[in-house]
Amino acid sequence: MKKSLFASVLKGWSNNVIILGFIAGIGLIWLPAVNADASGVTYKDGDKWFKVGGRIQAQYHMTDQEEEDTSDEMIFRRLRPYIEGSVHPDWKGKFQVDFGKSETAIKDAYLRYTGIEGMEFSVGNQNFPFSRELITSSNNQQLVERTFVGDHNYGTPDRQIGFHLGGDGAGKKVTYGVSLASACIDPDKKKLDFDTPVNNDADDWNEGFMFGGRVDFHPFGNLKFSQGDFDDKTLATFGVAAFTWSNDDDNNSYTDEETGLIIDEEGAKPDVDSVTGFEISAAFRGAGVSVDAEYNIFNAETVDTTFTGGIYENGETKLMNYAVEGGYMAVPNRLEFVAGYQAMDADNYDNVWTRTSVGMNYFFQKHDIKIQTTYRMGKSLDGVEDKDANELFVQFQYVF
Repeated sequence: MKKSLFASVLKGWSNNVIILGFIAGIGLIWLPAVNADASGVTYKDGDKWFKVGGRIQAQYHMTDQEEEDTSDEMIFRRLRPYIEGSVHPDWKGKFQVDFGKSETAIKDAYLRYTGIEGMEFSVGNQNFPFSRELITSSNNQQLVERTFVGDHNYGTPDRQIGFHLGGDGAGKKVTYGVSLASACIDPDKKKLDFDTPVNNDADDWNEGFMFGGRVDFHPFGNLKFSQGDFDDKTLATFGVAAFTWSNDDDNNSYTDEETGLIIDEEGAKPDVDSVTGFEISAAFRGAGVSVDAEYNIFNAETVDTTFTGGIYENGETKLMNYAVEGGYMAVPNRLEFVAGYQAMDADNYDNVWTRTSVGMNYFFQKHDIKIQTTYRMGKSLDGVEDKDANELFVQFQYVF
């Protein structure tokens, strides 16, 4: 008989996180809650300055899937040091690299001009202005892992290299971003996986250009891209965004040039021809409550217009994602209970893929030092009926 998830959790914890749990327990007793939420250390010499910082996220992850053995792992989900600085007025540069998940990847890497009030212009690799949840740093998320609407595996662009313009107006009640970038898609019939050319270590990624932008309205004052209500101020935001990506046909590894048909024998990697995306999002903070909601829709076409498999049917798909997540500060700035619901549907799905999450966060110093626990219940994985999985995430975070 297969062990229950609860029994597996007890065994996994006893083998992997008992020491971390002990340390955390000591911390709960002795560490006071404080208001500091700053990260990085800055050194100044007149107009010149230099800043160093980073994040460490140690994560325990357990998966209990139907008809499969329970699995677990302890990893560094993210190890991201960064440096940024300026030697000339109105100019700055930043470089950040990630060593998490036993991989090395460049994240932020850009130069930026800030000489115009209320506006900044960047050249390099940074977040594309789409999906409120994706733009919200992994440091500042309520659930341990992002939902479908913020996951680059399912239509949302990741960091991309190009030209980026951002700014604000009306006393920061309106913010905006516009980008023109080079972007890649890693072909996969089960995903719509955007990646940056900066980290292209594969020779089969589809290449192309992406253009898009967003506008956010904050009626009660600027609501930053960060989850959780630490300040007990009533804030709200409403945003819309859109983008378009087109394959430049330089690298269609899985399509026959003469027939236009897929040549991957297993049909697992169809080349993608074009993608358009649209987002509408909203967020609220106040009275200890934090709520974020987002809806995304993507229209994608494969180079082979006859291909059916995964998310695609007859060479195209309409991929729809939505998520609602929120939390309540049961103990201000210290203990937060969280919950979320997310869903994804595609043209070739039999069922809607859903995930329901519950959890809690304990803050030593707001998002800078915290422990998060999320229990996620998934139904109809990859749109397949009765393919379910429950997951447990425990994450220890330190931002410096």
